[in-house]
Amino acid sequence: MRDRLNVSLPVEMIARINELAAQKHLTRSAIVEAAVASFLSPDGADRMEAAFTRRLDRLTRQVQRLERNSGLTTEALALFVRFWLTVTPPLPTEAQAAAQVKGRERYEGFIEALGRRLNQGRTLLDEIPSDMLGAGPLEENSKQSRD
Repeated sequence: MRDRLNVSLPVEMIARINELAAQKHLTRSAIVEAAVASFLSPDGADRMEAAFTRRLDRLTRQVQRLERNSGLTTEALALFVRFWLTVTPPLPTEAQAAAQVKGRERYEGFIEALGRRLNQGRTLLDEIPSDMLGAGPLEENSKQSRD
């Protein structure tokens, strides 16, 4: 047995119901009935909660990866700066102007190389596991120099 119920809905919602009915080849009543049944279903809230939980878990994993990657990046930069400051001798005053010109050239080359690597999709974070497991580019160069 069915009973009639008249409801007032916003015009935009009725338009969306009409579009969905046309797409799915269903009646408007069937679409509204399914929506109300889903809303009244006791497990509907559980499904929504499960969906939110999955999304939150995925976001949590993404944030953890970002934290790990930013920590690794910071440590790599700090190690490089410490090493560079330790091994670089001070320049005499008369050589500083030439060193600044050379520094600008090197910086421009660095920016170009960085742009190429980023365009190719290569990152330091991608290379670290392969460098740790086998002979990476740096290790291969040092082997060749020893031979």
